[in-house]
Amino acid sequence: MVHVLSSRVLLRPTDPERSRQFYGTDLGLAVYREFGTGPERGTVYFLGGGFLEVSGRSTEPPSPALQLWMQVADAAAAHEELAARGVEILRPPVKEPWGLVEMWIADPDGVRIAVVEVPEDHPLRYRP
Repeated sequence: MVHVLSSRVLLRPTDPERSRQFYGTDLGLAVYREFGTGPERGTVYFLGGGFLEVSGRSTEPPSPALQLWMQVADAAAAHEELAARGVEILRPPVKEPWGLVEMWIADPDGVRIAVVEVPEDHPLRYRP
């Protein structure tokens, strides 16, 4: 078995500066580390229990199969804050039949991001 010590999602945006603006300023993700120089330098953001690395450049947007899932404490508050920052909200927070409160946004390249609140009584938080 492979002993994994750390992991991260690697994202190669079509416009690295625009993506750094989105993830660092619009979403307000904290920076774990930065490396390299120039417009294609790398920035690694804290992403809850993992990391998101935005580095390099791609001539094409990522596959629509790539989606991010970010858990927040309060989806309604996140909705207010992100909308105030000008982030395009694809779908406002809705309590899903499976009990999670989900909101959908997208990054500048169209990567869909689920912003999810796990209510206190949901089985993901508590199992008797």
